[in-house]
Amino acid sequence: MRSCLIVDDSKVIRMVAKKILQELTFTTAEAEDGQQALNYCQSTMPDAVLLDWNMPVMNGIDFLRELRKLPGGDKPVVVFCTTENDIEHIQEAITAGANEYIMKPFDSEILQAKFSQVGLL
Repeated sequence: MRSCLIVDDSKVIRMVAKKILQELTFTTAEAEDGQQALNYCQSTMPDAVLLDWNMPVMNGIDFLRELRKLPGGDKPVVVFCTTENDIEHIQEAITAGANEYIMKPFDSEILQAKFSQVGLL
């Protein structure tokens, strides 16, 4: 079964994403910030990461850069899920190693489409 790490400081977003991803047959884990997510990835590398940008402690873009440096850190599919929708943020995310970029709010159809595009469904 595929695994997805949900990284968002909003408990509500994590809860909604978890429900959708579990319906898509993913096992899920959660982190409230980029540092928690990095710690998780150092012990258990997920197949995918659903990643928020703006978080305390370590933001999403810093987490992504650190993830890609880890052994096996090139493997997870990273989908940014954020309110940051300007072209500069999108380009920065893709340059740092994001595979896809979706806007909040999202729904099951959007997540399913993006995860299909990257070959996880």
